[in-house]
Amino acid sequence: MVITGYGDGPTVVGEALVGRAGFWGCHLLGLCEDGACDERAEPAWFGGDGADADALAEVLFDPERWPVFRVPVEGAAPAGGVAVVYRNLDGDGGVEYRRTGGVTGAVTGAVTGGATGGGTGDVRLSWGELVAVADGPGGGGDGVSDRDERFLLLLPCLRGTWEEAVARERVVAALVAVGAPEDTVERAAGHLLGHLERRAVHEPGWKSPLSGR
Repeated sequence: MVITGYGDGPTVVGEALVGRAGFWGCHLLGLCEDGACDERAEPAWFGGDGADADALAEVLFDPERWPVFRVPVEGAAPAGGVAVVYRNLDGDGGVEYRRTGGVTGAVTGAVTGGATGGGTGDVRLSWGELVAVADGPGGGGDGVSDRDERFLLLLPCLRGTWEEAVARERVVAALVAVGAPEDTVERAAGHLLGHLERRAVHEPGWKSPLSGR
């Protein structure tokens, strides 16, 4: 998979990994690792268990194969959507969110350094935009098509403000849909939204995949 801006990075199509046990523990725990909560989030809160997450982490963070998850967006400007790239550089790894210039996955925009588990890149989504992207028809291209998977995959891009009750209900429903245990899903949703709220400040120069700003 050739991605503009990533040089010779060994990027590979990663969508098949989304349905594997432990994926959401790996992908979403990065939001909960800033030490701001009294209780530490656990991989099992998001489905699977610690062993599942550890096994999948070896695949997701393999420096020789960087998984890319494509989220095509119908009506995006420019046409395309978002690519979630696991940039597994030794000593400078992280998850990046990039606007795509087409549903095939070519990514526009320069790569920034210092990526963290919480994600970085040129995509910032308001609550309304996140929901619209997740629930949209997806542009008919390759990539992640399930609405709950799309929502959770792009949740780290959320910025701005949102109605707490509405957001919590949506996050809980999405987590349950992807296999999160019902006895811990409220805790998991609370952790995710709490960490997002702490960093949800307006950032100039948003580049929404919907508006093309």
